[in-house]
Amino acid sequence: MFTKLLIANRGEIACRIIRTARRMGLRTIAVHSDADANAQHVAMADVAHRIGPAAPRDSYLRIEAILEAARISGAQAIHPGYGFLSENAAFAEACAAAGLIFVGPPPAAIRAMGGKSQAKALMAEAGVPLVPGYHGEAQDLPTLQSAADSIGYPVLIKASAGGGGKGMRVVESATDFPAALEGAQREARSSFGDDRVLVEKYLTRPRHIEIQVFADTHGNTVSLFERDCSIQRRHQKIIEEAPAPGMTTTMRHAMGEAAIAAARAVNYVGAGTVEFIAEGDSFHFMEMNTRLQVEHPVTEAITGLDLVEWQLRIAAGEPLPLTQNQLGIQGHAIEVRLYAEDPARNFLPSVGTLSHLKLPEGIRIDSGVRPGDTITPDYDPMIAKLIVHAPDRRAALARLSQALAQTEVVGVQTNLPLLRALATHPAFAGGTFDTGLIARHPELLDGTATTPDLALAAAALTILNTRSQSAIIPGDPHSPWSAQDSWRPNLPGHQTLFLRHQGETTEITAHPAPNGGWYLEWDSIQHTAHHDAASLYRLDGTAARATVIAAPPRLTAVLDGANHIIEEIDPHAPPEAASAGAGRVISPIPGRVARLLVQQGDTVAKGQTLLVLEAMKMELPLTAAAPGTVAALRCAEGEMVAEGIELVLLDPA
Repeated sequence: MFTKLLIANRGEIACRIIRTARRMGLRTIAVHSDADANAQHVAMADVAHRIGPAAPRDSYLRIEAILEAARISGAQAIHPGYGFLSENAAFAEACAAAGLIFVGPPPAAIRAMGGKSQAKALMAEAGVPLVPGYHGEAQDLPTLQSAADSIGYPVLIKASAGGGGKGMRVVESATDFPAALEGAQREARSSFGDDRVLVEKYLTRPRHIEIQVFADTHGNTVSLFERDCSIQRRHQKIIEEAPAPGMTTTMRHAMGEAAIAAARAVNYVGAGTVEFIAEGDSFHFMEMNTRLQVEHPVTEAITGLDLVEWQLRIAAGEPLPLTQNQLGIQGHAIEVRLYAEDPARNFLPSVGTLSHLKLPEGIRIDSGVRPGDTITPDYDPMIAKLIVHAPDRRAALARLSQALAQTEVVGVQTNLPLLRALATHPAFAGGTFDTGLIARHPELLDGTATTPDLALAAAALTILNTRSQSAIIPGDPHSPWSAQDSWRPNLPGHQTLFLRHQGETTEITAHPAPNGGWYLEWDSIQHTAHHDAASLYRLDGTAARATVIAAPPRLTAVLDGANHIIEEIDPHAPPEAASAGAGRVISPIPGRVARLLVQQGDTVAKGQTLLVLEAMKMELPLTAAAPGTVAALRCAEGEMVAEGIELVLLDPA
């Protein structure tokens, strides 16, 4: 076994690999970009090396920089994690040329499965069932359009060289095909450096089921059973579980055998995942990911194994620790991915500082961030993975709901309300879901929660108690003029607060009450409020725990797992500037202008795409809200832009 391991990745997967390597007695070496200089994986590793600026192409995708870090640190092996260079055959070859062990499959296997079209041809030869589609070499529009027409709409365009929903478009009609193809190829080229695509029949009610396989250099290959990854948004998974609900023993055996056949067809070594689309009793090969998967913890939970340890031992030349007959399933596991994104705005990534982060105790948490860390536009916006394990699925769902209720995040928008809604949705709880569950139930995306009186009172108490503890006259805290306790000569003491929440302003009159409490009056109703302890608030005899994070003038009251944004306003302040109108196209997030599709003077129609913004490994088209003429362009192709910046100015028609 080697003794020094470099992890060529970042975030939660780097932290997860470091934990196993440390338990095995290995010395760990981290690499980091400038944006990650103070990241958690850097702090956890024994040694860390800078490899470049924030952009992945200048750091985590720079093979020469990573190999130089390995040379300087004396690393003997490199674990690529997932994403970045994990499925890059050239990187695996470069590691071998440098005398380093690549913790992954042979370059030939990566190449064979990395090109989806080539992989499908191999699978057909191996007898693995396929979805009807075009997997040929020709990539011109007429050929691909003709193939789509022959297959029949809807079809799915997929990047041949990658996964994770990048370079993927669902096309409903022939007229939509050219634009969808162009977008898929551009995104594939940006994400994987390869714009080749394939076209397949789009199944309307499929389940996404994958099989974890492992193979060693001694000719042994096993299946570690299935995971159901059907709960997705933007073609990316957000909930995974094992075993798959409703899976029969016969189908599990058939899918396991097909996955093993796929691995053997390319002389596979190490951890791999064979992904299938299933409808009813039939299943079809989609692709093979030649790396560890984000969702591997649920397989670890039901098998009791450490898959990273298996990877390291196989890379060192050891045989598989167990045979197929020795493997079994214990209980049920579910993993949810907590993302910094806004489901109500088409899952737009959210950038900001995690001013408050509280993750549940008693379950497995895989995370690469800490309170105070910043979610940047450079990388995937995952905050954490929450993994629960229980004797059966019903118990696992109960644990999941409890864990999500205990999770608190302030500073960025998150998909936490969506995860909570999904955990209790009848279709998910009943196991009758497919990949279209979220799309068919738009009510799941409505994370708006009515602001309860207790949340409003907690925010008011936070402001009042902060005021009463502050001193106006520096250096003289005992002066009566330093107190802000509402005292007035010959008049009842009171303070007035104006709090805005959900677009409405509430005027609250506050009078001091005995024992440090307050009488709060709004909407002609007087309440008695008291802040007992760090997180215990009382309103009219009802006590509840809440967390209030203040970043004046905004406060976030976290109550019953929901975030309530409350802002203190000054009624005498001048009116705010008018918001952006239909003629101004504003950047909703920080990102890079991937493509500028109009020029000054162009006439545009309502809904026409003006430019494409790239951030957090995704593309975001920005469109015209109304017809008009391009009066000015405030950005250039390739330029990095900040959130809130005007990008295009339109004169209305």
